[in-house]
Amino acid sequence: MKEKVREAALTGFVALDRRLPAAEAAKALLRKAFPDHWSFLLGELALYSFAVLVLTGSYLTLFFDPGMTQGVYAGPYEPLRGLRMSQAYLSTLDLSFEVRGGLLIRQVHHWAALVFVAAIAVHMLRVFFTGAFRRPREVNWIVGLTLFVLALLEGFAGYSLPDDLLSGTGMRTANTIVMSIPVVGTYLSSFVWRGPFPGHVILPRLYVVHVLFVPGVLIALITAHLILVVYLKHTHWAERGRTNRNAVGMPMFPQFVTKSTGLFLMIFGLLTALGGLAQVNPVWAYGPYRADQVATDAQPDWYVGFLEGALRVMPPWETVLWGHTFMWNVLIPAVILPGLLFTGLYLYPFLEKWIAGDRSEHHLADRPRNQAARTALGVAGIVFYAVLLAAGGNDVIAYSFRVSVNTLTWIFRVAVVLGPVLAFWVTRRICLALQAHDRRLLAEGHESGNVEQDVQGGLGEGHEALSPGQSYRLMVREVPRPLTAPRGELPRRQRLRLALSSWYYGDRVEVPVTPEQRRAIEERTAAPVEPEEPDAAAGAEPAGRGS
Repeated sequence: MKEKVREAALTGFVALDRRLPAAEAAKALLRKAFPDHWSFLLGELALYSFAVLVLTGSYLTLFFDPGMTQGVYAGPYEPLRGLRMSQAYLSTLDLSFEVRGGLLIRQVHHWAALVFVAAIAVHMLRVFFTGAFRRPREVNWIVGLTLFVLALLEGFAGYSLPDDLLSGTGMRTANTIVMSIPVVGTYLSSFVWRGPFPGHVILPRLYVVHVLFVPGVLIALITAHLILVVYLKHTHWAERGRTNRNAVGMPMFPQFVTKSTGLFLMIFGLLTALGGLAQVNPVWAYGPYRADQVATDAQPDWYVGFLEGALRVMPPWETVLWGHTFMWNVLIPAVILPGLLFTGLYLYPFLEKWIAGDRSEHHLADRPRNQAARTALGVAGIVFYAVLLAAGGNDVIAYSFRVSVNTLTWIFRVAVVLGPVLAFWVTRRICLALQAHDRRLLAEGHESGNVEQDVQGGLGEGHEALSPGQSYRLMVREVPRPLTAPRGELPRRQRLRLALSSWYYGDRVEVPVTPEQRRAIEERTAAPVEPEEPDAAAGAEPAGRGS
């Protein structure tokens, strides 16, 4: 009987394979090389956190009611009994106190959302600092950045749904931001809230956005992102046997599947433990939202905290022109600043390619120290964000440390301007110092820890030569040289490009290599070969598009 079943299954599989080349595609996928460095797991953290979000969110939708009609609470939480509140807040309290496992699932969902956004952010930083956004992965950078923006929107929508006093304060801030847009702001506010704030339809609309529209787009973009990762292959660090023409790593089955499954179970277990042991967003402590009240010590989730800080440090500037009020104190920090920030991030891969004049493909990951200007820009951006995030809690800091809020606000205003500049300069000098350290290691080797005496009687520390693997890691790098100016009069655009190229790549420390070593480095960093050409490294998966 078993033989007949096995024979029937084999016959069906062969028939399917003749019509759809499933076996060939499955074999290629199962043998795909996956990276084995820990930093590449950040994307998987985001993916599996999103899976937990979908699972827990599906459970919560069975009990949550986003209605804004008022009712009276008569549940088991005595401090709120008898208060009027919206159906959204009522159902959130019921989920927390009366639905079996409801509070656990709510908290797991909230922690998963925080980890999801954080994992995407750190993953994007890893891609930025290692240059993994360069050709041919510019589109994947755009997809990943769009995922991050949608994750922020999804987080804000979910944060606002309970309609407690804390989330309602954030909703009031969002309404003010929309109304600050010149000319069309009041129309947009009336359309979104369907009348004056707080309206009667915003929560049901946010609920649809939160459980349907944004998750659907997220799933589509995550699928596209994974397809591009499989198609374009991953980047890898410069090590022996790893070049710009191959993709080295563990096969998908069984090594990667086993490790990835274990990672998913660990994430699920950790988020469940956090949901059960670490309280987050206790909505019952804030009470229902009232338009004439505001929560003290109100802080949004960390991923939108920089907007809160920008609003607090911005001077109270307003201008009235042609009957329209320009609220610069809201428009600049909450609309223009994020718009410029994300526009710059979207355009950065193309801007760096234009500055470097580099159109080749790159599959070797950069060591951040070797790209001093890029690393310094990234650190300056992190410092800028951190200052704004801290400024978002200036009232809490002032209360805790007994300092003036006005004094603290001026400190943050100065820090948000000078902090990124200082961070850029310090980081760039540190990167150049680390390059000089690498050069010294290549020239002299490691310090052995032994004191040696030469024939003249002088004493000095002994050195040991680097291993071939260490030398390979330090020498094989892709650092473009500044563009050279052609003769003759140049247009302004070309002069700007030359100036940026000199500023971006001018400061560098060359590694001591022989002509033979230089040729070997150029061979290993050369662009990928065409599909019909033999690959440079036997036994490795070809890199690049169409490979």
